[in-house]
Amino acid sequence: MDITRFIVSQREKALLVGDYGSYRKQLSRRLLVVRKKLNYSSRGRKYTTKSPITAEDIASNHEFIHILLLTSERAWALAMYMKSTHAADSNAQGTTGSTKRHIVSKLRKASNHAAHLVNLLQDTEKSKAPTESILEARAYQQSLQGAIEFEKKAWEQCLRSYSETRLLYISLARSVGNKQEDVFKDLLARTIDPSLRFAAHQLKLPRTISIEMIVMRYIQRDNNRYITEVSKSNPDLLQESGVAAKKNAQGELADTPKTITWRSRTVKLEDATTAQALASVSAAGTKLASFLDTNPDADRRVKAAAFDDVLISSQDAVDAVKTAIDELTAEGVAQGDLRMQSLQITRTAVNYNLVEWRVGRNRVLCGAQDGATFESQPVKQPKKPRADGKPRVAHEESTGRRLTRLKERVVLYDSSLQSLDSVKGFPGVAADQAFINELDTKKAYFSSLRCLAIARSHTLHGNKRNALALLARAAELSSQATSFSPSAESSNKGILKLEVSSGQVNSLKDLLDRSVLQYRALVELEDLRSETSEKNDSRSIPMIERLDEYPPEGVDLTNLATYPPKLQPIPVKPIFLDTAWNYIDYPGRPKKGTAAAGGAKAEDTSSVVEPKKETKKGWFGFGR
Repeated sequence: MDITRFIVSQREKALLVGDYGSYRKQLSRRLLVVRKKLNYSSRGRKYTTKSPITAEDIASNHEFIHILLLTSERAWALAMYMKSTHAADSNAQGTTGSTKRHIVSKLRKASNHAAHLVNLLQDTEKSKAPTESILEARAYQQSLQGAIEFEKKAWEQCLRSYSETRLLYISLARSVGNKQEDVFKDLLARTIDPSLRFAAHQLKLPRTISIEMIVMRYIQRDNNRYITEVSKSNPDLLQESGVAAKKNAQGELADTPKTITWRSRTVKLEDATTAQALASVSAAGTKLASFLDTNPDADRRVKAAAFDDVLISSQDAVDAVKTAIDELTAEGVAQGDLRMQSLQITRTAVNYNLVEWRVGRNRVLCGAQDGATFESQPVKQPKKPRADGKPRVAHEESTGRRLTRLKERVVLYDSSLQSLDSVKGFPGVAADQAFINELDTKKAYFSSLRCLAIARSHTLHGNKRNALALLARAAELSSQATSFSPSAESSNKGILKLEVSSGQVNSLKDLLDRSVLQYRALVELEDLRSETSEKNDSRSIPMIERLDEYPPEGVDLTNLATYPPKLQPIPVKPIFLDTAWNYIDYPGRPKKGTAAAGGAKAEDTSSVVEPKKETKKGWFGFGR
């Protein structure tokens, strides 16, 4: 029946191009169409009482559900339209008095229609409704009930309603496929979780309590058939572990970090969502380390794909910190407040951690020694044997494939350098000069690798002189990187991140120094070869044609002239052409007789003199 998908799609289509008022009008038109289609429209008088929808009607046609949903959504849209209108009015002091009662009345009307739908679907013998549809209808009805309590500022009842809604949607997200799972998660992130967090704030609950703990505390389990149904399909949702995670005696996650350290500062994690996100990052990092240890010979692309989970978890941690900062800013907390300062430090730490994982993934994709070595890959041979029965000859990797691989490495190095540049914009980084110097040395290391890859591409094109210049620049950058003493190694052993050891830098510098000497010799040989070829070309011309040149190495008596002489073009004297101009009829030049006749006609016409017309002189038509 897809109740949740139907509601979400209706809201997205309307709110994408309009507001809640246009959404309400669209729902009215849609409701009229559905009623006519089902022959459920009122006949005769306008306000004729319609027959109620029964469970048998739903069993016969599922579009009867749409009538109840559209009616409920229309009342909800009107309430939201009135609320948004008063919120946009700067002169109004919130929604108070009759407007507040009107909004609550419309929300109650929407909740009653949703409750009626739940009662109809519960009669499974007549409605033939599956369990998932009943849970979806119940979650929708509880979300509307939570909105009513939210407007009435009954925060405890609001938490109860929204807690049941969240639990039902999480259970449904687990039972449906991947396509519909995003619908439930998006609904939770946009509506349910912010409402739960705001209501908990109004009840003065500490921010260290996670949303899962709030749900476990305020969920109504007694005499609730829907929660009982959820416990059968997902028993871990109602356990004290909370989403299958172990908690200690204080009710907090056992593996959740309490503090976070950035450089020499350690701050306390007061936001529970951020702490859980960091715990997920730690778990994903441990999983990645175990995978790399058990699969050391795996392909580099397979290893890079294993970084996806930790990158997603790190991005979730960044988003959680940003949300916490936005909430404090909305509450009017000053930037100098201790909570805000702690969150800013946490923000820098989690962003830098995300940059480390991104750079580590790029280094894995570059290959061994961060791409310092470049070996030709074997070309895959087709498994099908040749028609003549002869064995296939192994071919070397083409130049185009090598250039493509080098281009991919340059793109990865550029991505790493951009990530390092972004670190300087994090809060508190600009004032740490030692950390800035550390970033500059790491940037010099990756820049030298980038120059090395570009130099190899010039080598494949045969431009050894350009390759020598790039190698010299790479050697200069690598010498800058060796001046920095690396910090302590990462806690995740075996995982490449942003740390660069002194051994890696020294090996790269040795490689570049050898390459510079090699290509300097190759360029010198190329210059000597070009000079020799120029001398050979000049000696191939006979001496009789080079009388204006002085031979410093002596005259080659074996090459004085070409004998026997060959037929060669010689320049013609210009005077011959000037003399012939008067006697040769060139194309486009008029003949001599025609020119004379034309001249006679011109004389006859010139002999006829036309009488001169009297002209006026002066300014006003009369002269002196």
